[in-house]
Amino acid sequence: ERATLLVMPKILVTGSLTYDLFFTYEGSFQEGITRGDLDHLSLCFVTQNHARAHGGTGANIAWNLHLLHEDPLLVGTVGHDGGPYCAFLQEHGVSTTHVDMLHEHATSTAVIGTDSSQRQITFFHPGADAKGVWPVSRLAPSTISCAITAPRDVRVTMEALTWCHQQSIPCVFDPGQNMLCFTTDDLRRGLGLAAGLVVNASEWETLVSLLSASLEDVLSVVPWVIGTHGAEGCRVHTRDESLRLPACSVTTVVDPTGAGDAFRAGLLAGMARGWPLVDGCKLGAALAAKVVGQQGCLLPMCDLDEVFQKVRTVYGSALCLPPLS
Repeated sequence: ERATLLVMPKILVTGSLTYDLFFTYEGSFQEGITRGDLDHLSLCFVTQNHARAHGGTGANIAWNLHLLHEDPLLVGTVGHDGGPYCAFLQEHGVSTTHVDMLHEHATSTAVIGTDSSQRQITFFHPGADAKGVWPVSRLAPSTISCAITAPRDVRVTMEALTWCHQQSIPCVFDPGQNMLCFTTDDLRRGLGLAAGLVVNASEWETLVSLLSASLEDVLSVVPWVIGTHGAEGCRVHTRDESLRLPACSVTTVVDPTGAGDAFRAGLLAGMARGWPLVDGCKLGAALAAKVVGQQGCLLPMCDLDEVFQKVRTVYGSALCLPPLS
């Protein structure tokens, strides 16, 4: 049978829409950054390649959900230069009905440097996103199956988590690289409002350090934690068990940027269907493996047969698919 995903109620995605500038350094950032140099840091990494692309956590996740035959509800903010970005998304089937345009500001911009070991240094200007508002009166809770608060302005993130909790919509808390923008009270409150937490290894270390907490402490507040570890796969922790999933193999790693957002799209698609957490992670891992093999965050297309075959090959079992429509 051909792999297919039956269209379900909408998945709400709030996050940034960003113009990304990518730079690739063929050496190691460690060559220039050492502990002894930090007090007098002044250096330049000369890069051999650069590219411009559409990105941002919200747009990336929504794009991947669309590739999985979902109809995501994208909530975000762009600036006066965001018209072409919204048009681009609409042309490719991603609705921007709930993406606001603020003409007094520029669209978010990210400058992302990656070295030969896939380490990254990012500079991010939030632009219009820092002035965004949560469109509470324009959303219909009954049409939403689940949600995610991907990294964007902290104020809007907290409003989104609160609204989802009030509407009994399971919402994934994804503070990401914005972790240091949250107060410790925000982080604790966010965990208490969320259905689950998704972080990478670095973000997890930052979180537990800020909260002076252990895994057990965090799981006493939020039902589950998923930690992504790049080529080492991911770990799924619930109050009952912890398990590790290996990553899907990649022939050539071109750029890891956006892989985490692809993983989250798979996780959300699984949540919307009532799959076990681990099955959503498998789908996300297979999709993420495709993203790291290209430059830029947005896959031009996605062969679902290939993605589901990847899951069967790597994990030894098929996902529980709905009937063909």
